[in-house]
Parts: sequence; structure tokens; C-alpha cells
Amino acid sequence: MRMLVVEDDAAIADAVCASLERAGHAVDHLANGKAAISALQEHAFALVVLDLGLPGEDGSEVLRKLRVDHDGTPVLVITAREEVDLRVRTLDLGADDYLVKPFSLAEFDARVRALLRRQSNRGVPILQLGKLSIDLAGRRVLLGEAPLDLTAREFALLEVLASRHNRVTSREHVIEALCTWNDALTDNGLDIAVHRLRRKLADSGVNLRTVRGLGYLLEADDDP
Repeated sequence: MRMLVVEDDAAIADAVCASLERAGHAVDHLANGKAAISALQEHAFALVVLDLGLPGEDGSEVLRKLRVDHDGTPVLVITAREEVDLRVRTLDLGADDYLVKPFSLAEFDARVRALLRRQSNRGVPILQLGKLSIDLAGRRVLLGEAPLDLTAREFALLEVLASRHNRVTSREHVIEALCTWNDALTDNGLDIAVHRLRRKLADSGVNLRTVRGLGYLLEADDDP
């Protein structure tokens, strides 16, 4: 999934981005509140990690404008300020979770997994499609009882399509979800990823269909 980290402390930003990337996510980073507001208006993200003390616009204003625009993107606030009243105000503004610096990356990773699970699959830990068991938060796939060996890009593609199964997903939506500003995906690269994933799903009871002119559709054989 594609995520946005908005943090002006370079050391913390590097650590958080690296942790998210190790989990297989595509990560963009900004250090300015105004730039974050523009990015959130132009791009779709699965999660925003947001510091409150930012130059340009502070994190509270970024969060307020995001929710005023009726954008339900999950937001995990990270801040050095630990006052209870600030936490209450931030959660009331629309933050989904709150971490006080310094924090352990293990806890950070667990909070991210919980938010993604809640957002992408309505809190259900495992998504069942055909013979597949897809753990979106844990980033694991089983075919029956056996692990399905997927590359990071193949899992990311399955993740996007499985979260919208039985609905057509446009090529543009897929590319937007898989790529950061520094990691482009060509049409040919997407075609290759789709071909390889389709081949690995051959015995899964799940079909990855190309809908000409519209995009892709993931559906299970036993779907009504």
C-alpha cells in the first residue's frame, strides 16, 4: 500500500519510512505541512503518518483540512508532546491513533497493522477468497495450507485488487496505489506484474480478469 509520512525530523522520518518499506509498503515523505495538504488533495494514500510540529502548516491544520474534505484516510499522529488535552483534541479532530515520541518501531509497526486491518477489511484479520487466505496486515498469503510465494510487487497488486474484489479497479488506480513519486511503474511493468500474479493464482479458485478499457477484476469462482 502507498503511504505518506509527514515528519520534519530527518532521523525519525528515515526510521519510520524504512520500517514501512521493510513491511513492503510504498512510502512518500514530506517535511512541510503545506506540501502535505497539496499532496493529500492530489493523491490517494492508504495511511498518513503525521507529526504535529511541522513548518508551513502544523499537523493539526493538515488533519483538520483532511477531514473537512471528508477524506477518511487513516491518520497515525506521532508527536513529542504528551499532554492529555492535546491527545484528546487531536483525536477529536479525526486522528485514528496517537504515538508519543520516543516510541519503539515494533509498537509503531503494530499500530500501522491495526489501522490497515481496520480500514482495508473492516477489522477482519484474514480475507478469504477461493482457496486463498490473505492476511493484509501481516502481508502473508496462504493457498490452502501452503504459503504462496509472491514478490513484494505481486503482493501489493493482490492487496489492491483483493481489497476491491468483485469491483473493477482501473489501471490508473493500481499504479497510483503501488508507486511513490520516486518509483514509477510503466504500463509494460504493470502488464508483467499482472501476468505473473495471474499465473501464481492459477490453482487458487480466484480469477484475475482484465476488463478491456476499464481495468482489472478479482473474483472467486464461488462468488455469487
